[in-house]
Amino acid sequence: MPKATEAKPKSKPKPKPKAKSKAKAKSSSKKAGKKASPSKGGKSPKRPAKPKARSGSVVIVESPAKARTIAKYLGKGYSVKASMGHVRDLPRKTLGVDIENGFEAQYQIIPERKKNLDALRKLTKGAEAIYLATDRDREGEAIAWHLVEALKIPKDRIRRVVFNEITGPAIRKAFEEPHEISSSVVNAQQARRVLDRIVGYQLSPLLWEKVMRGLSAGRVQSVAVKLIVDRQKAIDAFDAEEYWYVDAKLKTKEGEEFTARLKKKKGEEATISNEAESKAIVDDLLKEEFKVTSIEQKDKPDSAPPPYSTSTLQQRASIKLRFSAQKTMLIAQQLYEGIDIGKEGSVGLITYMRTDSLNVAESALEEVRSHIESDYGQPYVPAKANRFKSKKGAQEAHEAVRATSAFRKPEELGAFLTQDQFRLYRLIWERFVASQMTPAVYAVTRAELEAGDYTFVAQGRRLLFDGHAKVTGSRIRKDEQVLPAIADDEKPEVLELLPSQHFTEPPPPYSEATLVKTLEKEGIGRPSTYAPIISLIQKRGYVERKERMFHPTDLGVLVTDRLTRHFPHIMDTGFTSKMEDQLDEVEEDKADWRKVLEDFYKHFASDLEKAKKEMRNLSENPELSDEKCEKCDRAMAYKWSKGERFLGCIGYPECRNTKSLKKRDLPEPEETPYVCEKCESPMVLRTGRNGRFLACSDYPKCKNTKSVDDEGKPIEVKETGEKCEKCGSAMVERSGRRGKFLACSAYPKCRNTKPLPGTEEKVEKVEEKCEKCGKPMAIRRGPRGQFIACTGYPACKNSKPVRGQRQEPTPAGIDCDECGSPMVFRFSRRGRFIACSAYPTCRNTKSE
Repeated sequence: MPKATEAKPKSKPKPKPKAKSKAKAKSSSKKAGKKASPSKGGKSPKRPAKPKARSGSVVIVESPAKARTIAKYLGKGYSVKASMGHVRDLPRKTLGVDIENGFEAQYQIIPERKKNLDALRKLTKGAEAIYLATDRDREGEAIAWHLVEALKIPKDRIRRVVFNEITGPAIRKAFEEPHEISSSVVNAQQARRVLDRIVGYQLSPLLWEKVMRGLSAGRVQSVAVKLIVDRQKAIDAFDAEEYWYVDAKLKTKEGEEFTARLKKKKGEEATISNEAESKAIVDDLLKEEFKVTSIEQKDKPDSAPPPYSTSTLQQRASIKLRFSAQKTMLIAQQLYEGIDIGKEGSVGLITYMRTDSLNVAESALEEVRSHIESDYGQPYVPAKANRFKSKKGAQEAHEAVRATSAFRKPEELGAFLTQDQFRLYRLIWERFVASQMTPAVYAVTRAELEAGDYTFVAQGRRLLFDGHAKVTGSRIRKDEQVLPAIADDEKPEVLELLPSQHFTEPPPPYSEATLVKTLEKEGIGRPSTYAPIISLIQKRGYVERKERMFHPTDLGVLVTDRLTRHFPHIMDTGFTSKMEDQLDEVEEDKADWRKVLEDFYKHFASDLEKAKKEMRNLSENPELSDEKCEKCDRAMAYKWSKGERFLGCIGYPECRNTKSLKKRDLPEPEETPYVCEKCESPMVLRTGRNGRFLACSDYPKCKNTKSVDDEGKPIEVKETGEKCEKCGSAMVERSGRRGKFLACSAYPKCRNTKPLPGTEEKVEKVEEKCEKCGKPMAIRRGPRGQFIACTGYPACKNSKPVRGQRQEPTPAGIDCDECGSPMVFRFSRRGRFIACSAYPTCRNTKSE
């Protein structure tokens, strides 16, 4: 088993002499077509000369899509292959970290990567140079290091290349300037991985023992859940307070109307707490005359917005496109790795999407300024390129998320992109272009009016010059007024006085956009982790999304309260943020990663030992409710199973009475004129998950039910005269989702059913025998479409998909957040979804 050591800097590679013989290695790139025509007024960037390959050069990237795009820009002699993401990781079933021996990580080859690694090992064995072109973030650097370790690549053949965009100039520059694998960046990734493994693998078993099996905790995910829990508690504890506004609808001497709002009374801020106070003010104002006492007019510039970082892209895509953070990153990855756009072939349309920098390359600034001048005119081009300050700790060597070419307009690429790809690309392209435009200018007017002891203010604004708003849209709200021309000392006519009641509102629940914004503000996680965090806390059942807002589940509240009480350091946002800063220091080679882990573990190990003794065991000592068991009169206690809270009798296992606590917004039972034929109690109309039905009011003693029609009338059961071959009871005609069928009248004791005569499915036999029993196979239809099944059913239940109908999985471009295997697109009767390629070993799935 290979063990991790601190990543050591590789010696700087010496330039290789040109090979005497021609390289025979096949190039994986296709011949690139002619450049697509540029937008009018702009010029397409010239295609760079392909870098000269040394004999037998191998390039390794993470994904096949990225490999295809890069191969296009490389000449013959380069073989571009994909590692399919991470190739080594900590073991799945054990901690895999030797805490006593300097937090030594015990890496293993990921089983699903073994076959691909064997192929890469054969390919690189005789290669003169191996270029590791994985992403330029911590994960990409770690993948490059793990490849070196797994493939045992000699130091003198390692070439590390990075780029912000997958375009000709960027690829050429990267391959001309290879460098070493950064040991500090790798160690920062190792530290995070080990840190998260220790917390997850040592906290989760504690929760299994004390709360419920199957629970998990994480260094960052638990803090994210705490944010949502704390917000919900603030909402629940909020007491609304009443307040009032008084507005005056006025008319100038020219007959133009405008509205002013009461701001002061006798020079002090006017606060109106109730209707009586508002009526008293209105009564006073009816006796007064309004007079304009001051007018202030000024032009206010609205500067261009910065280009997107990862977090702002996720926030904007959530608000404007209603994309989840995960979906945004998935589509951004596709745009970054390359899309076939016709004549140009596969092209990376955006820069690297995991970044907190707002920098833009000089060449890109020159191009976008040229595009703005040609498409919008000189007034929209600022004298100097706009520069934006990145947040503290941002990677200044990286770039913002932007279009790789301003000349590739969204509308010109629509035929080559999916709808979601087009919408996200347009969002990124528009922000990039707008970020280099002149400010929009608004004329802002503020007028003060006096009426006796009261001071009113009227405000308005209008657009003078649209600037960047030409692309982003004007920021004037629909309810914003444009003030008419008003003169000093003018006495406008009072048309109406309008008191209005309002109440203070609690803080809103987190949306995906506001949660990402808060995670960034509090320093919890990093841009690349926001999407996995949000996806994971939903999957674990700690939070749920209702109407696009996050709400904690009972389980989320319970786990958060327990962790907050016993692990104050881990659950503190300040502590979590400080840990992120320390990981940044490791990356910058300012801190030792083992020392960072050692300092963390001292606090954590101490808290863990105390929690093992002091945390309440809910299985042995559950919280009692106020309810009594209706079967044995003992107390009912709050219990947990499969993430759901329910009431269970404390007399278990002698008494197994339970009661659901699920709130179901179902209507109350309706009285009907019908009587139960079994016990003669009244029948009531109830609503269940499958619709309305008649049920005996003496439930649960009598469980008689009947189907009803749209008007709530019972559907009479039609007897057929046929007997059930299983129990001898009468067979009756019933209706189901797929139409009418025959069913045993003794249901639910006997569940025998069969098709109505004449409605049997036509069996289409195929030229194939069942490999299990030898009977003919036939095409049948089910909820998921056609399939081939044995005609010996139900004695033989052999079945298989129809050839050519099954859609094979395709790469999704992301790795599984549970086992590190590549995720793929699969199909079910509910549509396309994302699943781990390691199924059935790993059953991780996500919605698209």
